[in-house]
Amino acid sequence: MRALRFASAVVIGCVLACLPLGAQQEEKHDPLTGPQMEQIREAGIYPDERVKLYTKFIDEHADTIKGLTTRARSAARTHRLDDELQDFTALMDELGSNLDTFSDRKADIRKSLKPLAEATQRWLVMLRTLPDAQGDDLSLKEAVESGSDLADQAKTMLAEQTKYFELHKDQQGQDRYEPK
Repeated sequence: MRALRFASAVVIGCVLACLPLGAQQEEKHDPLTGPQMEQIREAGIYPDERVKLYTKFIDEHADTIKGLTTRARSAARTHRLDDELQDFTALMDELGSNLDTFSDRKADIRKSLKPLAEATQRWLVMLRTLPDAQGDDLSLKEAVESGSDLADQAKTMLAEQTKYFELHKDQQGQDRYEPK
């Protein structure tokens, strides 16, 4: 009986010790809104649609960043700009991971790669010309680096896919991604 009470106390103690960790995990910020995440999920097996959606959502963050730079300087503006740059970077990194997966699976995403390549150039220009952006701003540096990586990836992938699908005409236009 004592052993049972002791075991119960240990289990309850472990559960209680883990509660603050669970609460912290629930507070994790996601750069996408609930409806945006739902759109990404719905486009799950259609790589071209996923890339288009990510491009659209990253564009929206770029517009927000541009809008913030026209506001008067303040601590709140600086904090919000930093948060938006981090979200912007996270979405570009997430899109890059998706591109890696689609490339490995030989999904034909050439239709969405060209607009993505053009968008990455716009994003990089916007980032590099942010007014009063300081060269030592870590969030800005990370965003520029992520944008450059994504631009290179999109350009390289478009060239690789063009070459691949010229040789494998029977696989052209595959617009579904079937996870392995």
